[in-house]
Amino acid sequence: MRILVTGAAGRLGGRLVETLGARDHAVIGVDVADFDIADFAATNRTVGQIAPALIIHAAAWTDVDGCARDPEQALRVNGYGAQNVALAAAAVGAAILYVSSNEVFSGTTKQPYREYDATAPINPYGYSKWVGERAVLTLNPRHYVVRTAWLFAHGGKNFVQSILNAATQGKPLRVVTDEIANPTYTDDLAAAIADLIETERYGIYHLVNEGACSRYEFARHILDRTGHIETHIEPITLSEWPRASTPPPFAALENLHGKLLGVTLRPWQAAVDAFLEREGRIERGAGR
Repeated sequence: MRILVTGAAGRLGGRLVETLGARDHAVIGVDVADFDIADFAATNRTVGQIAPALIIHAAAWTDVDGCARDPEQALRVNGYGAQNVALAAAAVGAAILYVSSNEVFSGTTKQPYREYDATAPINPYGYSKWVGERAVLTLNPRHYVVRTAWLFAHGGKNFVQSILNAATQGKPLRVVTDEIANPTYTDDLAAAIADLIETERYGIYHLVNEGACSRYEFARHILDRTGHIETHIEPITLSEWPRASTPPPFAALENLHGKLLGVTLRPWQAAVDAFLEREGRIERGAGR
């Protein structure tokens, strides 16, 4: 299949290009240096020239606090940028897969969100991703909306690296106990997306590593598996961690739709261990 991947310079986009290429798809990766998704004319022209059968729209402004400080820019890139890509895809008869976020939910429930539960974003990043979802759902009937959460990847700044860097440097660790979601490994997500598109079963999907935890539990697992069992973490609440954005407190996702098709991801603990193993950071026999 001829596939266009936006955001190819990003961690997920780059992994998608590699994963799909290894499965013998004809993959074209593009990023902001090629065209600005917020520019409809440029987006339409580029998509028309490439004429893909499928666009995987992974490009986004993912700085959640940055989005809170500049909500109009967040909407321009994440919302109307997705609209531009959806329109361009429809014009050439291409299907579209939009990578969205668990932050389209309010986080006020106590049960993991299913794919067709009501959305209600509470911050500008979540709202911008929700607008992108609505555009894709409305403008292109051949769509996949893939929501994910708490991505960690090799080579970039992420929660795992931040926790390890702080522990290695002996910095005090304060981590929230009341923000819950699904840590998700980009390698696993890319593989699941590759599996999903081969089904050609369009719809909304929650693709996350199985299980949910708090930020505190996530950090504790990282430390315990890397030989930092004695490193103390001060448990705090979201109210004690001031930031520009307000995250949904309980935004765990349930992969129900994907499971029905056989598209699953391993437990988050196993995914973190695989990440640490590849990074050369795991300590044999470590853990509780």
